[in-house]
Amino acid sequence: MALVSLKPIIDAALDYGYGQGAFNVNAVAQAKAVIEVHEMFRAPAVLQGADLANGFMGGCVDFKNATLEDKKRGARLIADAVKKYGENASIPVVLHLDHGRDFDSCKAAIDGGYTSVMIDGSSLEFDQNVELTREVVKYAHGRGVSVEGELGVLAGVEDHVFASNSTYTNPLKAVEFFKKTGVDALAISYGTMHGASKGKDVKLRKQIPIAIRECLNHEGIRGGLVSHGSSTVPRYIVDEINALGGNIQNAHGISLEELKEAIKCGINKINVDTDIRLAVTRNMKELFAGSPKLQESPSIGGVYRLLEENRDQFDPRVFLPPVMDTVMYGNVPDEDVARLMECVEKGVKEAVGTLIVQFGAYGKAPLVKQPTLEEMKEFYKNAGC
Repeated sequence: MALVSLKPIIDAALDYGYGQGAFNVNAVAQAKAVIEVHEMFRAPAVLQGADLANGFMGGCVDFKNATLEDKKRGARLIADAVKKYGENASIPVVLHLDHGRDFDSCKAAIDGGYTSVMIDGSSLEFDQNVELTREVVKYAHGRGVSVEGELGVLAGVEDHVFASNSTYTNPLKAVEFFKKTGVDALAISYGTMHGASKGKDVKLRKQIPIAIRECLNHEGIRGGLVSHGSSTVPRYIVDEINALGGNIQNAHGISLEELKEAIKCGINKINVDTDIRLAVTRNMKELFAGSPKLQESPSIGGVYRLLEENRDQFDPRVFLPPVMDTVMYGNVPDEDVARLMECVEKGVKEAVGTLIVQFGAYGKAPLVKQPTLEEMKEFYKNAGC
């Protein structure tokens, strides 16, 4: 069926007490792999395109300086890929914008086919954040699209998101934010961090989601709580990258034990990006190490050279510009590109499949109601939000 909004998937996670992973994609092959592995585990799927991922998919390899037009084009291409593999899937599939920077970015994503968006006003004063988020909610809900906001600041670096220190979410302000904006979900700050260097043995402040959930229940508000910066950064993958000539240092994630406890404390959606980047990069390095002839391939030799020139990097977007036609459109012109995309897909499935199981989302797809966007439009209209 058609893609669905985030709200029914969040509702199922709330009702049945599991964690819904949300996984960032930056290429057609990654979208294909995320959907296929969720189908294998009969789990609901949330695919995320970050604001700058849209710029990259729009053909801007210098994605940090992508224009709005780049992002509009990329949003359409990501949506086309997710629809291609998701519309006939046996599971509910959501395409969600991660860290929309402003109203225009969110509008571009919605107009391009996204069924859920996040507007990140966390760097603004509370009232300004409310005003911006409410503006996005009005536009999105009018089209049946769900909205995630953010309150509190996460430390770390991911795409354009940067902060040197965390500001933890005030539970009472979180309730006020839900009331004033009408968001479907709220990303909170409770000890996670963006990027691969979160510090050893991070302990999450789980009393924060507990307090927010209790306050929401008291007020009769049904909303999802979202954990950003939640990659586990598997040590074995980092070690394998470094053994293949990489130079990834000070890489530490959030432990699976901490994340599983956070689910019990009220977290419903868990965002993961870095784990996928690491697994894909490791697989590409293994491909070229195991097949030296590919290092001189006319079609993918450029990928190998970028891997060698950027040994301290692990974001596949750094290495994939030589095959942008395949990244953007899924075209596979020869056997060498096919082998590269196969290792990309395997890396995605390894990282994502592990977390589907660990978060308890396997087998939950049949539990999710699947209203159309038109039906969600009527729901929001009748709910007055």
